[in-house]
This record gives sequence, C-alpha cells and structure tokens, in this order.
Amino acid sequence: MSDRLSPSGIPVAAVVRPTDVTTDYPRDLGDPGQFPFTRGVQPTMYRGRLWTMRQYAGFGTAKATNERFKLLLDAGQTGLSVAFDLPTQMGIDSSSPRALGEVGRVGVAIDTVDDMHVLLDGIPLDKVSTSMTINSTASTLLAMYIVVAEERGIPRAKVSGTVQNDILKEYIARGTYIYPPVPSLALTAEMFRFCATEVPQWNPISISGYHIREAGSTAVQEVAFTFADALEYVKQAVAAGLDVNVFAPRLSFFFAAHNDLFEEVAKFRAARRLWARLLRERFDGNDASCRMRFHTQTGGVTLQAQQPLNNVVRVTVQALAATLGGTQSLHTNGYDEALALPTAEAATLALRTQQIVGYESGVAQTVDPLAGSWYVEQLTDEIERRALELLMRVDELGGAAEAIRAGFFQEEIGRSAYEYQLRVEAGETVVVGVNRFGDGQDPPIIPAPDFTALERDQVARLAAVRAQRDPNAVETALQRLAEVAPQYDSGHSGPRAELMPLIIDAVRARASVGEIADTLEKVWGRYQPGG
Repeated sequence: MSDRLSPSGIPVAAVVRPTDVTTDYPRDLGDPGQFPFTRGVQPTMYRGRLWTMRQYAGFGTAKATNERFKLLLDAGQTGLSVAFDLPTQMGIDSSSPRALGEVGRVGVAIDTVDDMHVLLDGIPLDKVSTSMTINSTASTLLAMYIVVAEERGIPRAKVSGTVQNDILKEYIARGTYIYPPVPSLALTAEMFRFCATEVPQWNPISISGYHIREAGSTAVQEVAFTFADALEYVKQAVAAGLDVNVFAPRLSFFFAAHNDLFEEVAKFRAARRLWARLLRERFDGNDASCRMRFHTQTGGVTLQAQQPLNNVVRVTVQALAATLGGTQSLHTNGYDEALALPTAEAATLALRTQQIVGYESGVAQTVDPLAGSWYVEQLTDEIERRALELLMRVDELGGAAEAIRAGFFQEEIGRSAYEYQLRVEAGETVVVGVNRFGDGQDPPIIPAPDFTALERDQVARLAAVRAQRDPNAVETALQRLAEVAPQYDSGHSGPRAELMPLIIDAVRARASVGEIADTLEKVWGRYQPGG
C-alpha cells in the first residue's frame, strides 16, 4: 500500500514499526521537565495544574468586553485574553478619519488608559493573568495595563500576563505594522529589558506561529518560521546588552492547533525539543531559557460557515491535540466564529469543551500519554528535521529580518496555502459540510451590533478625556518621547535611554494610543513592504 501524506506532506505509512523509529530516550526525549523537554516543561504537567483556560474576547466597547470577561470568569475561565480592534492595533485613534468604519469591529477599542480602566473594572489584576494580542502598539497597551494597576494601588511586580509584541510576523502574515523593522526590533528589546527588571511576572513577547498558520502555512513551516523570528528577537536583545538567561525564561510562544490530531501533537513535542536545542547550541541557554512555554488557539481558518455546529467537533479534536501536546494555555474557538464575533452561548460552550477535556477525558492523568507511539515519535522526529532544514535556509538568507525583506516567508506560505486550496477544490482534502456531506442549507445569520452608534460613542469618550486632561502634561510627555526615540533607529550606536518609562509617563498623562504612535512614527517613519 502506498504511503499517504500528512497535511505537511510527510509520508504516513499504513503501519509504523519499532525499526522505523531511531529515537534515543535520554538524548531525544528525557523525562518531563528535563532537557530537551520533548515530553513537557514540568515534571508533573497537568497532574500538578491544568493548563490556563484563556478565552479570547474583545467586543466593540470596553464596557461590553468587561461584561464578557466577567461572564467567562464566572464560568470557570482562569485567564483573560484581549482582542483589540484594528485602529488600536495600528496606533490610530477612534476619532481619526482612518478609523472610520473599523472602530470596535474585530475587537475592543482602546484609545486612552481610561478605556483600559473600564475594560478591567472589577478584575483582580494581582490574581488574574491577562494576555493581550497586540503588536505594533504593544508597549503602549502594556503601559496602560501597568498604569491601571498602579492607580488601583497594585504594584507592577504583582501583575502577570503577556503581550504578543511579535512584530516580525506582522511583516510576514498579518500586516498590522507601523514602524520599520530596525526601531521595531529595538523597541522589542527594550520591552524585554523593562519586563525583566520591572514586571517580572509578565511575558514581554508571545512569538506567534498562529498567524503564520492562519495565513496558510503547514505545521512544519509554522515551527520553522516562528523560531526564525524568535532567534532574531534573541539576537537583537543580546546585541542590546541583555543576558539571555535573564530574559529568555520569560519568552512565550503561540501556536495553532489544527485537525490532524497526531501531526499536531507531534508538532508541539518537536517544537519543544528544537527550541531547547537551538537556545543551548546558539546562545548557551540554561535550562530555564530552553524550556519553551506556549499558548495554543484552535484553528480559526478551520472553522466553516456551513453546518457551523460541526465546528464544535473540530474544536474538540484540536483541544485534544493541544493538551496531548502539552500546552500551558489554551483558547478554544466558538463554533459560530466563521459567521461573526462569538455569541455568549458559543463562547461558554467553547470553555466547557476545555473543562470536559481537562476534567473528564483522562488527558490530565499522566504526562505525555502518546510518548512511545512509534507513529508519534516518527512524526516528531520528522517535523523537527524538516523544520530545522527550513530554518537553515532562513539562516543562509541572513536571519528572519533579511528573509522578510527577500519575501522568503511570504512566498513559502503563499505556495502552501495555494496547494491546500487546490486539494480542497479537487476533493482530495475533505472538509465535512463544504466539499462533502453538504446539506444545501444557507449558513445562519447572526445579528451584529450597531457599529455606527458604537463608533460615535467611542469618539465621544475620547473627546471627553481630551477635554479633561492637562494638555501641557501631555505635550511634555510626548516631547520627551520624541527626544529619546532617535536612539532606537538605525545609525545609533552605544547604549540607549530607557523608552518604556517615557511611554508610561505619556499614558499616565492621558495621551492616546494614536498620539503616542504618531510621535514615534514622526521619528521612525512608516514601514513600506518591499522597501
């Protein structure tokens, strides 16, 4: 019988035998909690503590999102995850003509720290960790979170969470960038420094393979390109004078979980091992630095508008893949997300899916339960080997920043996405309810909010803040920011002044996201693809 192929193009034999696997237990696996961490980053994994159940939410206004957060926390969610609207992600105030029609549409609109106060109202920031999916304006949103905590009397050392802050994948896969790579990477290194010294429980970056996968990559490309970006960040931070073993233990990763259960489990295991080896070999990382911690989100692009209840099953399979693969944190998508922002019912069911997997399925009973499967170990080895080959090609181009400039990532992902679509259209890849087993029914219609009214109210709130703040304090804070920003651009050598404290000062003065972004853009310029 001829071999079939996994979604990444890896041959899958009808039967895998012991002679097909060359895994050496001490070298390639080791016990959980031990280098190279293939079997997990903690010795007892979920027997000691389940993964963080962190549902992603962002709905138009800060008040509406706060209500959803409280609903999910009451339902048993153990961490917050914030989706921001596109203007917030791209440093554009809700009152700007450029924001017209986009305010609050794909997440919550945050213009000033007063919005952040509303977003986090009643949330115990010293007890609940918060993940924020924000990149170009990550420094500003982290500053807002810190100011909210401090204005409530909570010291910054007691808050915990993550900012995504992964600007390289924006150039590769998403497009919500503002500044060119040089100052963007310098700002990332500054956030590494700041978090290590001032906010020790905060992860200053979540290096994202998820958006690379959403753009159409294979599982192998997801691992390789994520680590290419990660190595660039580490290199930049070390060049800025930071000790790898001070900041690297707080690095976190963000991966997708798709439908092929065994390839996804093997991907997570291979990723842990490969990252451990890369950090040890290239930067002499200690065990804490080599221990790869990651959040997982079930695959948004796998959700279908046709027969949307089928998505409940897809999400369950993907949640099993993530937990069998040893994730530290998980978001499960709502079944209706291919149609609209998830309803409260769908979000609650998605959380219940995690809870059933965690408490009823037996997944948490023993660590890495698929270890020793000849098929899973073979897949783990092959994903690591192929990902390393791709990574070496990025190295030959000069690293992630140069590979982005050359269009390497974009071309590779585009080709994979195109080939997948051809397989779906030819019926070679079955999508239940789409190209097979359809029922001829139209997708249901989910009512949408009145975004026009929402935008009008948000603009009014921003105007109220501007009317009440001290304009001299805002001008002074932004001027200080402009004076230091040139040190983060190309051509500057030597030590740089600390930028994060100045951003915090601007936020505390009630400067807006857009005003801070505009101040930096005037110094650094705007990124132009292909430039």
